[in-house]
Formats: sequence, structure tokens, C-alpha cells
Amino acid sequence: MQAQVKSQNIAVFGGAHIDRRGRISGATAPGASNPGAWFEEAGGGGFNAARNLARLGHRVTMISPRGGDPAGDTVAAAAEAAGVIDRPFTFLDRKTPSYTAILENDGNLVIALADMDLYTLFTPRRLQQRATREILAASELVLMDANLPQETLAALVGTAAKFCPLRAGIAVSPAKVVRYRDCLDGLDFLFMNEAEARALTGTEAATAEEWPLLLRSAGLSGGVVTRGGRAAVAFDLEGACLATPP
Repeated sequence: MQAQVKSQNIAVFGGAHIDRRGRISGATAPGASNPGAWFEEAGGGGFNAARNLARLGHRVTMISPRGGDPAGDTVAAAAEAAGVIDRPFTFLDRKTPSYTAILENDGNLVIALADMDLYTLFTPRRLQQRATREILAASELVLMDANLPQETLAALVGTAAKFCPLRAGIAVSPAKVVRYRDCLDGLDFLFMNEAEARALTGTEAATAEEWPLLLRSAGLSGGVVTRGGRAAVAFDLEGACLATPP
């Protein structure tokens, strides 16, 4: 018998854009035309989390900057199909952010291009809008990703602390996870991989069991560090546990 998950109101702030992935069919030939296949869908760290949380039965509201273009319409349609309540800040004269990746036949990344300047326009001032504050006040969890500017993340953690009991972050990348440094003590959880944990702490853990101590020393009270096919570690201030992915 499967346990019932209590439905919660969750507000998600961050990336909701277009993901484009090209996969090479054979051996990669640098500097030449490579046969392959192209795939495109709505994605982004925040959006992917929002979609999965909605599948688990939670009431999820997604707040993200978006352009007034067909790509923005694609993201809106994907949110509706996933049961996510879509509340974008739409900039009619801008294009929706995108992430374009070229992958080798085995799935390893060859090169990627992140066109995400629009996220810099999500300033702390937008958190003061009445509609946004009402969403925060109605939420039991606020989840954010590091596509947002550093000052916006810090303001969001501080504002969310006034309204809801839990704040969590998604690292997104080693280059962006450092944007949380000013507000780590206000997060209850941060979800990251080992490369992102290294960028945040400035050091390497010899074993999975060492990550909780290193991350607590950096100011984080709880989180999850994934390690590819190896055991992931989850921790809070009281303890830690390992979980091997299937």
C-alpha cells in the first residue's frame, strides 16, 4: 500500500524556459557537420521541479520572467498541461530564455549555450508586488533556483521567511550556486550535485559522508548532494543518510 502524500501549496521561483538538445548519432567529428536528432521542450531548474511536484499532487505556482514570443507560449502550454499554476512576469519586447546543448551519442555534453539575460530583470523589487506577496503568504514551501540574480535570491529568502515555514534552493550549475552564499543560513535545504557542492565549499569531499560537515561549515543547515550513479547524501542539522539511486 502506497503512503499518501499530503498536498501542500508550493511557490517556485526561477528558470522556466526552452531546452533544446541535439544528439549526435555516431562518433563526434569536431569542426564538421554531424548527423543527429533535435529535441525541444519546456524546461529549466525551477520549471522541472514544479512539474514534478505537481505530479506528486501538490498545488504548485510557478513565477518566472518570460518573453512575449512563441517560446513563451510553449512554456505556458507545458505548465498548463502539467497542472502548474503559471504566474509569469512577461516582457513583451523580450525573448524567452533558452538553453541549447549538443550531446555526444553517449549523452555526454559537447558544448552548450545559455541565453538567459532575461532573468537579470527579475529584481528584488518585483517581490514587493501584491500578487507575489499573496502567493508567498499562501505557501508552505518556497523553492527557488540559481538562475535568478544573487540579490534577488537573498531578498526572496528574506521575504519568504516572513510568510512560510520552509525555503529551499536548486543549485542549477557550479557557476550559479555561489549566488546563494549570502543567504545560505536562510535556506532549509539546497539541492546540488558534487560539482556544485565543490564550488560552494571550495573543497572536495573524500567520501559522501564528508559533505554534510563541509556544507554545514559553509552555513547550510540541510540539503541533498547527488553523485551520479553513486549514493546521494541527504542531511539536516541532526543527521545524514545515504541513498543509492536505482
